[in-house]
Amino acid sequence: MRIARFSIDGNVAFGAVEGESPPGTTDGLVLDIIKGIPFADFELSGTKVPLSKVRLLPPVLPNKVVGIGRNYADHAKELGNEVPDVPVAFFKPSTSVIGPGDAIAYPSFSQEVHYEAELAVVIGRMCREVPRERARDVILGYTCANDVTARDVQQREKQWARAKGFDSSCPLGPWVETDLDPSDLTIQCTVNGEQRQLGRTTDMVRSIEDLIVHISEAMTLLPGDVILTGTPAGVGPLNVGDEVAVTIEGIGTLTNKVIKRG
Repeated sequence: MRIARFSIDGNVAFGAVEGESPPGTTDGLVLDIIKGIPFADFELSGTKVPLSKVRLLPPVLPNKVVGIGRNYADHAKELGNEVPDVPVAFFKPSTSVIGPGDAIAYPSFSQEVHYEAELAVVIGRMCREVPRERARDVILGYTCANDVTARDVQQREKQWARAKGFDSSCPLGPWVETDLDPSDLTIQCTVNGEQRQLGRTTDMVRSIEDLIVHISEAMTLLPGDVILTGTPAGVGPLNVGDEVAVTIEGIGTLTNKVIKRG
């Protein structure tokens, strides 16, 4: 099931996305409004609205976004880094999260902002110290993410908080796909229609199960929390006016434009 979060007539709701559409459009897609929330038992209301009539929001409002750095060997190599012995974890605050179609505001303190296309894991229930064999049980589903990074700031500062946590640096969407095997998916990023990244989740150094075990050893994960699983090689700069799109096989496409921070 594809679960979207949306607003219509000033109201916010979740809905199940139904139908098929040509790539890059919402033609033919409708939302069956959900009674309740997707983190508990829910029913479909039967009330349907065309997706083209609503504004898609970030599919979840995470308490925290936990990113994993250097989880693709080729990406680590392209930035002159070794693959770490243990996963490198960092946080992106809830204020960094935006949805499909929202603008990425180029931060005033950076001169080199990069895209990073990533598969995002959405947690479905409260959990901690999750055993590996139960890791899939705590997942609601998967969505597209762009771990937008102020690369010059990341290289200059020892902590990554400002480089990866600035407002609008975590686009998520367009929806959460709950019925998906994430082990071998194509991840693609385009800028202004030109392909910049192309990789597969099979190239992850550490699996999603291993990441959940590692993170939940240290902290409680809450429903709606998001784990960013790393990016393939091919990262590069974004400029004001660019349109960046992250496409993941079996999920869809997340598109955002870059604007000057006002």
